[in-house]
Amino acid sequence: MITGNNITKRFGEKLVLDNVNVSFEQGKTNLIIGQSGMGKTVLLKCLVGLLDFEEGTVFYNDRPFSKMNFNEKKLVRQEIGMLFQGGALFDSMTAEQNVMFPLTMFTTMSPAEKLERANFCLSRVNLENVNKLFPSELSGGMKKRVAIARAIALNPRYLFCDEPNSGLDPQTANLIDELISEITEEYNMTTVVVTHDMNSVLEIGEKIYFLYKGKLWWEGNRDNILSTDNPELQDFVFTSELTRRLKPVKAK
Repeated sequence: MITGNNITKRFGEKLVLDNVNVSFEQGKTNLIIGQSGMGKTVLLKCLVGLLDFEEGTVFYNDRPFSKMNFNEKKLVRQEIGMLFQGGALFDSMTAEQNVMFPLTMFTTMSPAEKLERANFCLSRVNLENVNKLFPSELSGGMKKRVAIARAIALNPRYLFCDEPNSGLDPQTANLIDELISEITEEYNMTTVVVTHDMNSVLEIGEKIYFLYKGKLWWEGNRDNILSTDNPELQDFVFTSELTRRLKPVKAK
């Protein structure tokens, strides 16, 4: 479980996160949703320690992560997998080398052990025979899957995904959603996904937090999000063509 208590973040005079409280459950896909500029990615970066914040505390299974020193945080970060927006693969490295990178950084595995782990992770995301290919030789969906393989290379307890479906066609996006959901359940991870994709919300949103102007505006799950009476959330939810068709009809 990951908990953020009273997270407040400013950039200069601009208040970006206003006293946000969140709790992400183990073994579930936990979503942070909202329109662009509402603080979703900033919250994620605060949770993983990429941004400092003025007030609040972040806990990883009751460990006060935000209060730790550099070396203590480094140990926790070895339990974290990150899927960045766009994949963020190293262009000069092959798929195999990209997956092996965190193993080289954080473990004392032999080259043979690292290769075996990389092969396993690539196989787990249904990629074979791509080991020696560079990112420029991969499709968008394949890049995302290599990035997921890299994210799970260290067998993390926590997985963070920032807009995992960005730039993908709907069919490939669905495959990525299914893969994230599958590995979350399989490895019993605490997974946090930042997204504005309503298809993802309806497919994998087991626990959902909606941010609006830096505040926690609503929380729930995919089963009750379509029946919300929160006007700002309604505007967000029923923007897409998919959810417009699912919008409940009010009785006259």
